[in-house]
Amino acid sequence: MKLDLETFRQDVYSVVAAVPRGKLITYGQIAMLVGRPQNARLAGHVLHQAPYSQHLPCHRVVNSSGRCAPHWAEQRLLLEAEGVTFKPNGCADMRKHQWRFMEIGTEDMVHKP
Repeated sequence: MKLDLETFRQDVYSVVAAVPRGKLITYGQIAMLVGRPQNARLAGHVLHQAPYSQHLPCHRVVNSSGRCAPHWAEQRLLLEAEGVTFKPNGCADMRKHQWRFMEIGTEDMVHKP
């Protein structure tokens, strides 16, 4: 199935906008939620290009290990201000802070392919 980039972008934005304060989501989880599990890197690229005017909580998105985005020192500070804790290796504690999105209804916030 061909990827509609604009639909993908809006779906990614919708998922990220729904991540609660103090919770984390991974790029792979975002891609899965929007029905494109093979496009985790593209989700990251879309978020990197997100306009500030969208006011998305992009700082709540980390990689699957809980590692913050490279070259964005403020991300960790923003997460710590929300109560997110980090392990000695510098990764966010995903066991404590990963968003359990499956426990809520997400069907209204994502596009169905």
